[in-house]
Amino acid sequence: MTITITAFERSPDGGKGLARDTRVRWALEEVGQPYEVRLVSFRAMKEPAHLALHPFGQIPTYEEGDLGLFETGAIVFHIAERHAGLLPDDANARARAITWMFAALSTVEPPILELGTARLLEGDKSWSAQRMPLVEDRVRNRLGQLSLRLGDADWLDGPFSAGDLMMVSVLLRLKASGMLDEYPNLSAYVARGEARPAYRRAFDAQLAVNKPPAG
Repeated sequence: MTITITAFERSPDGGKGLARDTRVRWALEEVGQPYEVRLVSFRAMKEPAHLALHPFGQIPTYEEGDLGLFETGAIVFHIAERHAGLLPDDANARARAITWMFAALSTVEPPILELGTARLLEGDKSWSAQRMPLVEDRVRNRLGQLSLRLGDADWLDGPFSAGDLMMVSVLLRLKASGMLDEYPNLSAYVARGEARPAYRRAFDAQLAVNKPPAG
């Protein structure tokens, strides 16, 4: 059965790999599964056909036969469970990898997203100068904890797993801020993720959609 995912017709990040379909593309590339992409506009995301797949009108979605999924974490988890390559065979190691998936999305990503919102949408507010250090401190607190746990290891828990895929994807949102550079082991960790051939294929595929037409 053909796997079909949805992605932005024109991504807000301009193809820098931050749109969440990149995470799904990466997972599929890691496990060697071909897939098709259906591009949707912001208007189409709010129409009934797409809302039937994603009740909150977002991307990505995942379709395979009569299975339809939404939420990036759930999609990557499904891919990792269905195909070898992203979760260890050992039951305990598998459970730890899944734990890191949840940690990436539930513990590390929220303050990073809050920082993005504060800088992009609240920078002109009178109270922004007072609030920004608090937001940045929350991010640094999580980065410090993660940096301590990672230490000098290549990956979070043994070989590369879906936990690393999700964590690297989350941390990539900080590259432009410079905050990641304050934690050399995390910066190197993200670079290792970006260097993986499967990530490069996913990134290039998303970038190709967003390149301006040659002329």
